[in-house]
Amino acid sequence: MDILLVDGYNMIGAWPELRQLKNTDFAGARDRLVELMAEYQGAHGCRVIVVFDAHFVKGTEKKYRDARVEVIFTRENETADERIEKMAIELTNVRDQVTVATSDYTEQWAVFGQGALRISARELLTELSITQKGIRKNLGEISEIKPHARIPLSKETAETFEKWRRGKK
Repeated sequence: MDILLVDGYNMIGAWPELRQLKNTDFAGARDRLVELMAEYQGAHGCRVIVVFDAHFVKGTEKKYRDARVEVIFTRENETADERIEKMAIELTNVRDQVTVATSDYTEQWAVFGQGALRISARELLTELSITQKGIRKNLGEISEIKPHARIPLSKETAETFEKWRRGKK
């Protein structure tokens, strides 16, 4: 199973749509990032964990699951970088490949040294865009299927279905 650890505020600051949204609706930018990561998770089937720094949300550590994405707000005075580095160490094993999404150069090297792969914010945005295009293409192909398309059946099968429809055994 693959695991994607996402530095939440790093992505918000790096992605134009989210950076713009952050200026008017900070919580909305976080929610939109989680929605985008749920789309990514649905298409790729990997475990996605988005980590946000506590200094933006005061208080104790909070975790919750939104759709298919795990969201973590770090403990106060713990940065997302520190939490992600710890998680990269804890989660990396023989079965799981951990990838960290960040544009923080120092964090990229720290997690790479822990055995995790890294993907920059720009690379993840490009992957997400390709994923969304693929989803739209697949949905378009599904919508082209006629809802009452006839499936060819053998004469015996058609007769059996007709008997069932009429309530006869």
